[in-house]
Amino acid sequence: MQETILILDFGSQYTQLIARRLRELNVYCEIHPWNKAPELTDNIKGVIYSGSPFSVRDAGSPVPDVQKYKGKVPLLGVCFGAQFLANNFGGEVLPSQIREYGRAKLAFVEETSVLAKGVKNNSQVWMSHGDTIKTVPDNFKVIFSTDDVEVAGFEVLGEPTFGVQFHPEVYHSEYGAALLKNFVVDVCGCSQNWTPDSFIETTVEALKAKLGNDKVIMGLSGGVDSSVAATLLHKAIGDHLYCIFVDNGLLRKGEFEQVLESYKGLGLNVKGVDAKDRFYAALAEETDPEKKRKIIGNVFVDVFDEESHKVENAKWLGQGTIYPDVIESVSATGGPSATIKSHHNVGGLPDYMKLDVVEPLRLLFKDEVRRVGRALEIPETIIGRHPFPGPGLGIRILGDITAEKVRILQEVDHIFIKGLKDWGLYDDVWQAGAILLPVQSVGVMGDERTYENAVALRAVSSTDGMTADWCHLPYEFLAKISNEIINNVKGINRVTYDISSKPPATIEWE
Repeated sequence: MQETILILDFGSQYTQLIARRLRELNVYCEIHPWNKAPELTDNIKGVIYSGSPFSVRDAGSPVPDVQKYKGKVPLLGVCFGAQFLANNFGGEVLPSQIREYGRAKLAFVEETSVLAKGVKNNSQVWMSHGDTIKTVPDNFKVIFSTDDVEVAGFEVLGEPTFGVQFHPEVYHSEYGAALLKNFVVDVCGCSQNWTPDSFIETTVEALKAKLGNDKVIMGLSGGVDSSVAATLLHKAIGDHLYCIFVDNGLLRKGEFEQVLESYKGLGLNVKGVDAKDRFYAALAEETDPEKKRKIIGNVFVDVFDEESHKVENAKWLGQGTIYPDVIESVSATGGPSATIKSHHNVGGLPDYMKLDVVEPLRLLFKDEVRRVGRALEIPETIIGRHPFPGPGLGIRILGDITAEKVRILQEVDHIFIKGLKDWGLYDDVWQAGAILLPVQSVGVMGDERTYENAVALRAVSSTDGMTADWCHLPYEFLAKISNEIINNVKGINRVTYDISSKPPATIEWE
């Protein structure tokens, strides 16, 4: 069984960061709501309590069954988790007179503590708390302090239980990665064997055992998640995997043909379905963004359902669901999250399809999916591909959608993306695209007045899409791309560049 660190989520905005940092250390971990904590098994090497928006002094704040793990396996409390441990065993937690948010400096480090190995005095840590641990129980020893907070970290004498007031999972904590490694490797004894190769080996064997000779249908998007998931399934069951790639008429220029060719190179059993006329007909004259999304999703489901019925005796639906999708489906209080996704890679399929779901990537974060993809030798054109919205260019054409508008935007987008690649800028950008605006403006071409369309170019930097900043692309690049678009795309006489960040704006315009 895989060595596992459990992370109990109390609702912190940083809980996923804890998991990502441990995975970067090649240590497998799982996030569970605090009130749905798994029973202790031999493969659980340690437990981490996350932070929380609650105060331990609040009525109704989380109260985990601490005896389930404490003293039996190593335990680390972070922020709220540390306060809960101190408060639960006789310490005192009070509102902070000086509240610490953001950067702070360690003024004391107990160098003899295993948790503090390699952590330097006067190093920066990241704080985010309104309460403070005023006193600790008698058998607790302070191992970190700042100028303003005496109990910035502690250990329990005689057992591997620790707490830190700061957030080691945040990049701004200078030695946070070292502290987490101290805990999971030196204290918990994890062997750091969670690697892409080990994941591939165990996943393929598990898929073989689960699926046997059953047939699996999977909708492909051309993106990294569905591509890696399909490749793993193909390694397990070969041609019993039936992949469907639908051209909704809202893909990038030449993408349908290019993606199909890429998949054939991977040996996948793929059927391409040209359904763009059905999508255009359903979208005719619709301008409302949410209605456009629903139309695109509904037509996709109809097309996918028709094609899936052509595969006799199919029992499974393959999906490229990844770990953040799984985490978002359950909140720290055990109820549905407000951010549940209505669909993943295949547009949200109805109950009447009666297929069991198989999700080979449901334990991986996006960066891990890419690492696995590279280990599978999937082409970099797929692995390094920018995120692309499920509704495609349908939400980058503001207003109603027509085949001619799609053609115009495909040409603009092609020039922009090709330019980013030619200038060596593509890999510095997290996501880029063009937006066709419902605006016409006056221009002059060849001494003649024109009255044509305007487009906006968008390029952002991000790590996860939750926040994003606009990319400071070179003026020379933007000038060249603008000139190429106006000279080569009939119907465009004005190019703008979007310099909005998220928040307050969103990455996509619709």
